[in-house]
This record gives sequence, structure tokens and C-alpha cells, in this order.
Amino acid sequence: MAAGNSNFDEILSTTLRNYVPKLTDNIFSARPLFYALTSGQTIRRISGGAKIVVPVIYGTNSTAGSYAGTDTISITAQTGISAAEYDWKQYAATVTINGMEEAKNNGEAQIIDLLEGKIFQTQETIIENMNAMFYGDGTGNSSKDMNGLSVLVGDNTATVGGIDSSDGDNDWWRATIRNGPADTGPGALAVATMGLLYNSVSVGNDQPTIIITDQDEYEAYEDLLDDRIRYTDTDMADGGFQNLLFKGAPVTFDSDTNLATKMYFLNTKYIQLVAHSDVWFKPTPFVRPTNQDAVFSQLLCYGELTISNRARQGLLRNLND
Repeated sequence: MAAGNSNFDEILSTTLRNYVPKLTDNIFSARPLFYALTSGQTIRRISGGAKIVVPVIYGTNSTAGSYAGTDTISITAQTGISAAEYDWKQYAATVTINGMEEAKNNGEAQIIDLLEGKIFQTQETIIENMNAMFYGDGTGNSSKDMNGLSVLVGDNTATVGGIDSSDGDNDWWRATIRNGPADTGPGALAVATMGLLYNSVSVGNDQPTIIITDQDEYEAYEDLLDDRIRYTDTDMADGGFQNLLFKGAPVTFDSDTNLATKMYFLNTKYIQLVAHSDVWFKPTPFVRPTNQDAVFSQLLCYGELTISNRARQGLLRNLND
């Protein structure tokens, strides 16, 4: 091109590549679910494979037991271990700069400022889109979306990870879902109801790590604590999220419409965002189409939101506060 900086494409590519770590930090610290999924090292990076395979345990080992002297010790082959298999999903965003923008931003500093503005726009778009996707059911965009809580936790008739949870033999592959406080229909939030669901999905010290709801239900819980001492989780607070503790788990809220009238009790030990180690917000080189006065780069992601234990998850729905 006659106009613009001759090193324009190189400056863009280098700047974008250097900016990606900051970009992903901003994206995954912007919403409480993202924060919970990433702050505790719950992103799993793998290098490939036809599918994402997640081991699951659904039975005990019947050979375990006491014995005396020369008693025969059982060597019966055991079942009870299976695997959930997830397909890879793809996600992309494009950063485009047209010829006029290039001509107007001729110096290196101006080029970098222009690109940072474009990246900020892209970042905010990804935050909104991924936030909706991770609360959804994976059927968006002709089922090209990644999984979300609506299917991983909120649907006990779905096939998740290749395992049909509607099959009576797979009742171990179901979350605990309560349809309103009394499990009979809509109603107001109550501490006793929260306690029942929390206890139902807990085993010993394996308990929910975060409770996520909408603003109305968060404020309803806040009202229930008017005459009580209020505690907050410092990690969540340091991440910038309002929260109140319930039995040690931070209760926080998000604005996504999929959360309306719902309260998720999540054990993020078993919910894992799997990312391809080579293609996770990977920027492609800036290229110039032959039929456009522009350059563009794409940020590519291969991954999926997976779950390995649905029984440790809970959903309270049809709340009407």
C-alpha cells in the first residue's frame, strides 16, 4: 500500500501476540463463573486427541474388606469406572483494521493505540458471548456452542459426555434439582431450602465451592441475613465480586438471563474448562484479503466445558423473589 507504515503488519502481529495473556486474564476475571473456573487452576490444557476424555467413577470396589490369617482375598474384576467423552468445540473472534484506519495511524505508537482499542472491543464482546455460552445448554449456533450450566447441571434428561442421564442405570450421572423451595413449584428463597440442597450435594468435606444466582435472589439472600453476622469470601472479594458466605461457600450473582429465578450450587472441583494447549486464544498472523482494503487477525480457541461428577452439583430453580 502507498499509505501507512511499511512495518504495519509486523507491528500489529507482534503487539497482538504480546497482548494475548492480558486479554485472556481480563476475559476470565470479568464474571464470577469465569473467575471460579480459572482462579483455582481448573483450566486443563491438553495437546489434542479425537475427543476430550474425562474419567468418571460411578461404583465402589467390592474387593475392599477385612480378612484374617489365610482367608481368601477377592480378586474379582471391578467395574464402576467409566469415562465421559466430549467433542472439541471451536470459538473465534476477528480483529480487523481497514485501510483508512491504517493511513490515519501512521506512527508505531498510534498503530499500537489503534490495535489496543480494537482488542478492547473484541475483549468485551468475548466476555458477553462466552458468559451467555457458559450458562447456556450448548445448543446455541446450531449446537456449535460450548457446554454451559443449563445442560451440565440443569438437565437430568440430557446426554452429557456421551452418558444418557435419563437412563435409570445412570442415575448416578444426575445433579440434584429442586423445583422451587418445597420442590413442588415456585416460591420464595429460604435459608432452610438452601441448606437442604447444599447438604444433599455434599459428602464429608466435598462441598459446593461457589453458589451463583441472579441479582434478585442474591438480594433475597442478603435480606435473610439482616439480623445475622455477614461474612464474605476474601478471594472472591479480591477478584472484585460482591459475595456473602453460606456454609463456607461464597454466594454471588451474575446478570445473565439464564440465571433468572435460579441458584446453582457448584463444586468446581468437577467442572473443568478444557483448552487445547496449542490453540487457546491463539492469534493468527494479520493478512490482507485480495478483495478488501483491510487487514485482519483471528483469535482461535479449541476447547470445551466439561464435568466429571454431576451428583456433586445442585440447582434450585423457580424462585420468585
